[in-house]
Amino acid sequence: MTLVLRKLVTYVEDTRIEGGRQAPRPLKLFAAAAVLTNPWAGRGFVEDLKPEIHAQAPVLGEMLTAEILRVAGSGEAVEAYGKAAIVGTSGEIEHASALIHTLRFGNHYRRAVGAKSYLSFTNLRGGPATPVTIPLMDKNDEGRRSHYLTVQFSIVDAPAPDEIVVALGASIGGRPHHRIGDRYQDLRDLGGTDV
Repeated sequence: MTLVLRKLVTYVEDTRIEGGRQAPRPLKLFAAAAVLTNPWAGRGFVEDLKPEIHAQAPVLGEMLTAEILRVAGSGEAVEAYGKAAIVGTSGEIEHASALIHTLRFGNHYRRAVGAKSYLSFTNLRGGPATPVTIPLMDKNDEGRRSHYLTVQFSIVDAPAPDEIVVALGASIGGRPHHRIGDRYQDLRDLGGTDV
């Protein structure tokens, strides 16, 4: 089944002042989201989701990665990253998961930004204007808490009941006045125990 794309949405946010203090370096959060027809909508329970995953996930991964790189300027500029999907009310959570939890989708992004970390994610069901919430983490270091961030925005007319919103998110920079340490400091404080 060919991907039916209704719209492509790009979101950009620049934080210049945080906590009443000028950021030493502005934090740039951004996302690219595709609004597409759910390929399983109206078909009842579909046992084998692979044909549609194989046909559509690589196309989405390539398209959304290209949008992220366009906004960021380069893969090297991206410091933190994540992904999300929202299935409309006529679909299953499994439909949202199917298109983003496959290497056919995520590997486009990982390779383009030179990442080592896994892609943090959300997947849920909702209607139009459901917040697209993309958790981010450092692309190379899961323990670097300065880059535990969230990109959140909504698309007023999506997803329709028979649609899916698939999105990638990224940051250039971390929280402007990060001061809670990182996972490695906690481990040292706890005597080296991994909890």
